[in-house]
Amino acid sequence: MKKWIWILISLLVVGYVGYQWFHSKSSAASTSDTTQVRTATVQKGKLEVTISGSGTVEPVTTEDIKATDDNNEIDEVLVAAGDKVSKGDELVTFTDDSDPITAPADGTITTVSVASGDRITKGMVVAHLTNYEDLQTVVQVDELDIPKVKVNQTVNLTVSAYPDVTYTGKVTDVAEEGTSTNGSSTFAVTIHIDKPTNLKVGMSTEAAILTASKTDALYVPADAIYTNNNEKYVIVASSGTSSDSSTEAAGQQKSVKTGISTDEYIEITEGVTEGEIVQLPQLSSSSTSTYRQGRMMQGMGGMSGMQGGGMPPSGGQGAQSGKSGN
Repeated sequence: MKKWIWILISLLVVGYVGYQWFHSKSSAASTSDTTQVRTATVQKGKLEVTISGSGTVEPVTTEDIKATDDNNEIDEVLVAAGDKVSKGDELVTFTDDSDPITAPADGTITTVSVASGDRITKGMVVAHLTNYEDLQTVVQVDELDIPKVKVNQTVNLTVSAYPDVTYTGKVTDVAEEGTSTNGSSTFAVTIHIDKPTNLKVGMSTEAAILTASKTDALYVPADAIYTNNNEKYVIVASSGTSSDSSTEAAGQQKSVKTGISTDEYIEITEGVTEGEIVQLPQLSSSSTSTYRQGRMMQGMGGMSGMQGGGMPPSGGQGAQSGKSGN
């Protein structure tokens, strides 16, 4: 009697394994060659090309104020640290009525290092001035992008301390020498900030330098452009194919000429018209039976754990899933 019970259990296990294998193979076969046609519409609008860089906020003016005469005795120091001054304001006067030391620019006196009765020497630092209302940022730009950066280009700036605010500025200087790190170089680009409201020296910045812009550009996603023997072309979908189509459609190959480009889009200057539908590379998807086969093996493992023996677990290899592109 016990023998018949184990024969029955064995038959059930074999039947279960066979059913799971057949079901998983059928499911994989039905979806392994499924493809989805990806399309996009030729759009017309403003296309902007930017180059990014990161840096910190700095004052445009920060300098030591130095004495220009020797052995003059100071009569009076007219400012203290924290005072705001304008260019030309008197800062230090002398007992012999010689020319006073004046502010070289607008700003704030940050330190004063002399006092009434001191004698000065030529070149001696008497105070330091920083203008906190006239700010700039110096960002580092990759050597591959630096040829596109020019003085007076417009810049949009974001600051870590104010992530929801966008500041604007203009490029005022591009370094002639770069800094090399790990085999690649970056160049310092100085950007004057138009209205540095609430900004403080030392804050982190991210700059988007506008290097090219077109208002009425025709453009498509970058992966819509194909190249063959240095000839660029797109595949225009047949009529009736929409941008959310999920069935394969025949298309017409059209040669195109391209213009400016961003990381995501490329301008087309010749070859297509606004509103045309172009095909993007197709993505093939295949289902995997790994999960089902794993569950099947778990079931077999459970059978083998029964008291009195049973069928040993057998090994198997599930189908691999993945994506491929044309």
